[in-house]
Amino acid sequence: MNYTSTRDNSRRVTAQEAIVQGISPEGGLFVPTEMPSLTGEDLLALSRMEYTQRAVWVLSRFLTDWTAEELAAAVEAAYGGENFESGDPAPLARLGEGQYLLELWHGPTCAFKDMALQLLPGLLPAAAKKSGCQKEIAILVATSGDTGKAALEGFRDVPGTRILVFYPEDGVSRMQKRQMTTQRGENVAVLGIRGNFDDAQNGVKAIFGDERMAAELSERGFVLSSANSINWGRLVPQIVYYISAYCQLLADGEIAPGEEINFCVPTGNFGNILAGYYAKEMGLPVKMLLCASNRNNVLTDFIATGKYDRNRKFYTTTSPSMDILISSNLERLLYLLTGRSDAETREKMASLRETGVYQLDEKELDALRREFWGGCCDDAQAAETIRETFRKYSYLCDPHTAVAVNVWEQYRRETGDTAKTVILSTASPYKFGDTVLTALGEDCPEDDFARLAALERVSGLPVPASLTALKDAPCRFPEVCEPEEMGEKVLAFLR
Repeated sequence: MNYTSTRDNSRRVTAQEAIVQGISPEGGLFVPTEMPSLTGEDLLALSRMEYTQRAVWVLSRFLTDWTAEELAAAVEAAYGGENFESGDPAPLARLGEGQYLLELWHGPTCAFKDMALQLLPGLLPAAAKKSGCQKEIAILVATSGDTGKAALEGFRDVPGTRILVFYPEDGVSRMQKRQMTTQRGENVAVLGIRGNFDDAQNGVKAIFGDERMAAELSERGFVLSSANSINWGRLVPQIVYYISAYCQLLADGEIAPGEEINFCVPTGNFGNILAGYYAKEMGLPVKMLLCASNRNNVLTDFIATGKYDRNRKFYTTTSPSMDILISSNLERLLYLLTGRSDAETREKMASLRETGVYQLDEKELDALRREFWGGCCDDAQAAETIRETFRKYSYLCDPHTAVAVNVWEQYRRETGDTAKTVILSTASPYKFGDTVLTALGEDCPEDDFARLAALERVSGLPVPASLTALKDAPCRFPEVCEPEEMGEKVLAFLR
């Protein structure tokens, strides 16, 4: 399996090279040159397997320069042992008739990013070694909340790597900030920036595109890579849990072979839902992908009109991991919608950079609408959904998951579609204790850990051990910088 760039489809790299580089030299994103197939017989066979076996099967179709034994070892290290508290990395919970929640937050940082970022540290250093890279890997991450902690934890003290995470100082929850700024490890660093996630993401992309910095770092013995979902190594593990969820429904007798289902995905950077689209392109029987946004509804408008316009007010919401106006992974979908035209993709990305806007033509918009339906939900609606879901089903969801539940309800009312639907639950409610307690009408203590205790009393759910362990952890990384200082901070960190 080879990979090409969304902005230069004459380029060919192996999976190893795509994962080590993270982003193509001209700024494009790596995509497979062809899509592996998934048949009904494959799905039946996978339905008789455990999650780790399903993961090896799917990964082996995309990462063809790893042996099955190497992939099995990486998968076991990521998902085995005590990494995932439930024993099942991605369990399904029934919410209502024909409605299921795919819980992706049972890993060490209580968020869905663990599904990829527990595996990537097993792939990236090995890929560098296989491709002949002798340099130390410097991993740069921009985070809107969950990616940062998951990447830090995944790469903590991994030999041959260093990792620096940038987060918006006032754009993450207090628990998310505490998780990052108390991070253990000798090869890690964290910096807040005075700005939003898009500022952090643009800063990281600028660093990757700075040839002078790349040359200087190379002289120092470093090669830059990314743990954001622009890196194919982040995206491919997410394809696994879509296929696994379908297979689990088959195994449980909830669906018939070949039956189409919907997936509803809370997303800001478009990586999570894009993985579902790739699964569908492989052959997974998916009827519709529901794209759930918060008040930063740039994706909702895009799916409705074909016009992507980031020239709008940025809102800080109670679902901060979705507070994004520039959805980087949408570039991969654009490449496919345009018939794999690197020229048209370059043109649209240049228009976005220069004017903040690009427009699909009628044919591309029709293709988009056949696959995706978009909806949005503000903070008040999300709070009501948290409250009503708990009242009706005794199920407590975080604000990101609540956005998805609300959008699924909108979709069903507007379309009358009764197809069975899997809603992706992306974070533990304990990461957003203030929002959840307030939504339930409960008193919200000022102290973070008093909030955890209050939420445990109300819900009856145990507090994740990884969060209680933060209580006495010292703050190691209090520093905040301006976005334009990010390059200097990278150089300082790598000295």
